[in-house]
Amino acid sequence: MRVFRIVLGAAGLVAVGFGLWSMREFDVAQLRSAFVWLAGGVVAHDFVLAPIVVALGVVAARVAPARVRTPLVVAFVLWGSLTLVALPALSGPGVRADNPTLLDRPYVAAWLALSAIAVACVLAYALVRRDRRGGRS
Repeated sequence: MRVFRIVLGAAGLVAVGFGLWSMREFDVAQLRSAFVWLAGGVVAHDFVLAPIVVALGVVAARVAPARVRTPLVVAFVLWGSLTLVALPALSGPGVRADNPTLLDRPYVAAWLALSAIAVACVLAYALVRRDRRGGRS
């Protein structure tokens, strides 16, 4: 496990280094924009996504059967992250009449499909887990 953590940490440092190297020619406006975007991600995670996922996890822990609690929480984290990443495309702020090639995909349909896949995975895991335990939770 220690080796895995070291390799993962090294990969993260390489990614950070590459990102910083890529920003070496940014002007002040681009650096400011990047900072606002990164800070917005932290704020969106810490004050929007995390509280919603925690609240849904608490509700799942009280309401859901034991066999689906863990997959439900995983699904909440995945769905919340997916929604947070997809929000700019879903809300369409980049759509412009003079450039129809911007945001020209069915983003809502893709988000719905990925959400359905997450739900299907939770259900499949719950069924497999139930079968392995002989029908018990």
